[in-house]
Amino acid sequence: MARKAVVLFNLGGPDNLEAVEPFLFNLFYDPAIIRLPKPLRFLVAKLISKRRGPIAREIYENMGGRSPIVPQTEDQASSLSALLNDGGDEYQVFIAMRYWHPRAVQTVKDVKAFNPDEVILLPLYPQFSTTTTASSLEEWEGEAKRQGLEVPTSSICCYPDEAGFVEANAELIKAKLAEVKGDQLPRLLFSAHGLPKKIVDAGDPYPWQVEQSVNAIMKALGRDDLEHLICFQSRVGPVEWIGPDTEEEIKRAGAEKRSVMVIPVAFVSEHSETLVELDIEYGELAKEVGIPEYLRVPTVTTNPFFVEGLARLVKGCQKNCMTSSCGKRICPANAAGCKTT
Repeated sequence: MARKAVVLFNLGGPDNLEAVEPFLFNLFYDPAIIRLPKPLRFLVAKLISKRRGPIAREIYENMGGRSPIVPQTEDQASSLSALLNDGGDEYQVFIAMRYWHPRAVQTVKDVKAFNPDEVILLPLYPQFSTTTTASSLEEWEGEAKRQGLEVPTSSICCYPDEAGFVEANAELIKAKLAEVKGDQLPRLLFSAHGLPKKIVDAGDPYPWQVEQSVNAIMKALGRDDLEHLICFQSRVGPVEWIGPDTEEEIKRAGAEKRSVMVIPVAFVSEHSETLVELDIEYGELAKEVGIPEYLRVPTVTTNPFFVEGLARLVKGCQKNCMTSSCGKRICPANAAGCKTT
């Protein structure tokens, strides 16, 4: 019987209001986010975190003074552990946050103490991006090397159309459709975190993978009467971002007097971009522009279909390599940011 450590990666978030500014600094100091030389990146990260700190503090005040990402990721880890430990190999599930505690430096120590025969890295980002999955895996690799964690290590780079992730989203959308009050079917807005266009132009496959998720979810819904589109939220700064923009799509729906249902297709837990940006900010905007009905689908979090999908990914993972959910490269040939071969 083998001992296997499973590490769930997520963005992380401040656990109190004093942590907001250092969390933002860690975020913008990441070379995958701000692609500048180190000294200049340090100054830019300091400047952005200082300027955005007060706004971000207000956002987290609306969430009870902290991000719910860590406790929700702990719940996901607990649910996954229960499915994995079914009498075969021994699994222990750990979590590592990219920009706040627990960081990889601590989780590597915990994994070493567990003394596993194998490590399986599972980012909670269904769609691969150089700014999320690659960044987390690179930090882990560097920290594991520094601490001497020399164990066969496998990585699951992406699972945009994994059956459990797809079915969980379809189930949540169906439940929300049952809550529609009027006769008008809402337009489905699949909202994902945006990326600067220059990152995508450099070969980041994230928008393409989001498309694969949406195509699979719409197929699972089996509804030809639902209009849908993909849009992107959370733009920051003056650079050009990929679109269409979620906020602009809400305004367009308002001008057309069209109800909308927003689905956070790239997030698997609730946090500031769902609880504040989608629920509060865009909810208020929807009222202002005259949208008849504004609905928001919850994230998959610990939906049984989703957790069962994660368990399948772990048990089907190819040893000592990086692979997608289907065991091979799925990205187009021009996706230079893809890390699988």
